[in-house]
Amino acid sequence: MSIDWTPVWLTLKLASLASVLLLIMGTPLAWWLSRSRSRLAIPIEALIALPLVLPPTVLGFYLLVLLGPSGPIGFAWEQLSGGRLVFSFGGLLVGSIIHSLPFVVQPLVGAFRSIDNRLLEAAAVHGAAPFDRFVNVAVPLCRPAFLAAGTLGFAHVIGEFGVVLMIGGNIRGETELLSIAIYDRVEMLDYAQAHVLAAGMLTFSALVLMVVYWTNRRISLVGPVT
Repeated sequence: MSIDWTPVWLTLKLASLASVLLLIMGTPLAWWLSRSRSRLAIPIEALIALPLVLPPTVLGFYLLVLLGPSGPIGFAWEQLSGGRLVFSFGGLLVGSIIHSLPFVVQPLVGAFRSIDNRLLEAAAVHGAAPFDRFVNVAVPLCRPAFLAAGTLGFAHVIGEFGVVLMIGGNIRGETELLSIAIYDRVEMLDYAQAHVLAAGMLTFSALVLMVVYWTNRRISLVGPVT
């Protein structure tokens, strides 16, 4: 039995890149949400959390409209780059970031809000600027949250189906991710390949979660780095 591993590598590539971008984008956003008293904070936090309650097909449909050639984002992208976002790896990346954003932002918001303000005030008294307090106090105290957020984002991208199918389709070698490949093999009654891909996905997900829980336990026993 010959297994096509292209969907696996494509999924890992997408999940890795999306996780890095999610942490880069989500960290300052989570810090602002945890500290801001602006009236915009609650609507923005609710908007970020929408993928948690919306059916993936609904989110995927609106992303398809926005990223399509007639949509504002898709049209602008096509004019600038000459390529299309929908049914491309770039479109999958955009959709994955939007769909997985709450899984990264929410753990970080909770961790930032749990920081004892006296630690930040003490750093300020000793002359630390706001950015220094964030980098040297807040980030080290929230290491387990960063690990959890990155892992949740990574795992959620790997398990996506509805959103990526809507905006990426099922193009072999280009947008066929692991979850779509499993569905495709089942539709073709190729249960042997479906079993291999599904079992690999299940095993990998379980191992990742076990490593995260073990690391979090070790960090909690050692204590935060200051």
